[in-house]
Amino acid sequence: MDGGTLHSLRTVEEVFRDFKGRRAGIIKALTADVGEFFEQCDPEKENLCLYGLPTEQWEVTLPAEEVPPELPEPALGINFARDGMQEKDWLALVAVHSDAWLLAVAHYFGARFGFDKADRKRLFTMINDFPTIFEIVSGSAKKLTKEKSSVSNHSSNKSKSSGKARGSESAKYSKSVQLKDEEEGLDEEVEEEHGDTLCGACGENYASDEFWICCDICEKWFHGKCVKITPARAEHIKQYKCPSCSNKRARP
Repeated sequence: MDGGTLHSLRTVEEVFRDFKGRRAGIIKALTADVGEFFEQCDPEKENLCLYGLPTEQWEVTLPAEEVPPELPEPALGINFARDGMQEKDWLALVAVHSDAWLLAVAHYFGARFGFDKADRKRLFTMINDFPTIFEIVSGSAKKLTKEKSSVSNHSSNKSKSSGKARGSESAKYSKSVQLKDEEEGLDEEVEEEHGDTLCGACGENYASDEFWICCDICEKWFHGKCVKITPARAEHIKQYKCPSCSNKRARP
C-alpha cells in the first residue's frame, strides 16, 4: 500500500517516524473522526481493513490483493462486527488489532532492513514510551479529573493571595522566597500528578503550558488544539462533548 515510501526507511528513527504517523492516523479515526469511520465500516460491504498512513491520515479499504502482501495486513473484516456489539467495545476491539498491526509493521521494517539486537530493542523502547491505542480509546490510561483540576486551581489561588502579607523588609523577602518555593513546588506537584495524563485525540502527555478541555460525558481530556477549542470559546460552552461522544449513535 505504501510501496513508494518503504525503500526510504533505513534507520531506527525513520521507522519510528513511520510508526508515529500511522499511529496518529488510527487514533484520529477512532476518536476525532469516529463518526466518519463508523459510516465507512458498513457491514454490507466486503472485508474491510483500517490502515494508518505515515502521513497521519487513515483509510478504510479492502486488503492488498497480492500474496504475500508487501506489508503485514491489518485485521480483516472489522466492519462485520460493527453492529453486533456496543460501539465502545467495537472501537476497543479495532484498537487492539491496530496496536498489534503497528508493532508488526515496525518490526517488519526492522527485520527487512537488518536491524541488530540493539536497534530492535531501541525501536521497541521508543514505541513503548507511547500509550497503546487501546489505552487511549478505552480510557484506561491515566487521566486528569475535574476534581483534581479544581483543587489545583484553588491551591494556586490561595498561594498567590498569601503573598499580600505585610511586615519588615526582611519579612517581605522571606515571604517572597517562601511563596516562590511554594508555587514552584505546586507546579512540580501538578506536573508529577498529571504527567501521565493523555490527550484523548493525539495520545500525547499533559503539559501545564497547554490549554486542555475535559469532555463532560466521557471525562477524557483533550488538547484544545486537537479538538479545535480555544480558551475563549471554552468560556461559552456549558457542557462540552468531545467528537467521539458527539457522534455516538443510539443502538437498536
